[in-house]
Amino acid sequence: MNRGTQVTRMGTARLVAALLLAVCLGLPAVAGAQVARVEPDQPADMLVPPTSASDFTASQLDSVLAGSWRSPANRARDVYRHPKATLQFFGVRPDRTVIEITPGGGWYAEILAPLLHDNGHYVAAEKAPAADSEARSDDSALRKKFAADAVHYGNARIVQFDPQAPVFGAPASADLVLTFRNVHNWVMADTAPAMFKAFFTVLKPGGVLGVVDHRADDSASLEAVKRSGYLPTAYVVKLATEAGFTLDESSEINANPKDTKDYPKGVWTLPPTLTLGEQDKAKYLAIGESDRMTLRFVKPVVPAAASTP
Repeated sequence: MNRGTQVTRMGTARLVAALLLAVCLGLPAVAGAQVARVEPDQPADMLVPPTSASDFTASQLDSVLAGSWRSPANRARDVYRHPKATLQFFGVRPDRTVIEITPGGGWYAEILAPLLHDNGHYVAAEKAPAADSEARSDDSALRKKFAADAVHYGNARIVQFDPQAPVFGAPASADLVLTFRNVHNWVMADTAPAMFKAFFTVLKPGGVLGVVDHRADDSASLEAVKRSGYLPTAYVVKLATEAGFTLDESSEINANPKDTKDYPKGVWTLPPTLTLGEQDKAKYLAIGESDRMTLRFVKPVVPAAASTP
C-alpha cells in the first residue's frame, strides 16, 4: 500500500465522520490521519462531503437518534419532544461546547453527549444534591448512565451548582446553554433571575441560550399559573432580556394545540408524569405532552472600542 494513502487505524465510520466534520466545520484534521491524493482507480464519489455544516449536523443527529444506547422509553417520546428539529433550531453542532442545565435522568444527554463526544464538549450542570432528594436521584442516575457506557459518554462532564449563586464554568467558555422544562421550577423557587444571569456569564459573546418550557396562555398572569408548571412566554423573555440576552427567534416546534392547560394537577396531569394515575388516563394520553415554547436567545457581541489616534 502506498504510504501516502495510509491512515491511522480507527473505526472507518468515525474517521470518515471526523474528516467530513473538518471539511464542513473548518476543524483541523484528525490527529495522526494522513490523507493524500485519491488514486486514479479509486471511485471519485467514495467520499462526498455534505453541502453544508447544517447538512453534516443533520446526518450526525440522525445517527445519534437511531443509536442503540437510547432507551426505548426515551425514543417513544421523540414524537413529543422533536429533538432533531429542536437542536437544529438552537444551532447545536458536533464541534460545540454545550452546557445542559439540570438534565434530570438524561433524556437529552443520551443525544447530546454522543453527538459531541469526538469534537465538542458536553457538560451536564446538576444542582448540588446535598439538601435535595430529587437532585440526589438525578445526579446518581446520570453518573451511572455515564459510567456504564464510556464509548458514548466517556467525554461527558458533570458540574454541580448552587441555585442561589450558580456558576456553570469559566466566563465566556460555552457556545450554547440549553435547558428543557426547567424554568418553571426556578420560578417557583425564586432562583430564576440568578440562573439566567449565570447563563449569560458562562456563554461566549454570540453564544446561544436555548429554552424549552411549558407555555401558558398569553393572557395568563404569572401568579395565576406559576404553580401549575406553565409559564407565560413574555415572562420567560423578560427573565432572559433582563439578564442581558436578546431574543433571536421563537419556534412552534414543540407546540401542542390539544393542550388546554386547565388540569387538576397542572402540567403534571399530562404524560409523561400522569399524576392522576389511571383516572382519565386515556384522555390525557390522547392529548399528549404539554404545549411548549421554544426560544432562542443570543448573548450580544459587544463591538470592540474604537482605538483613539
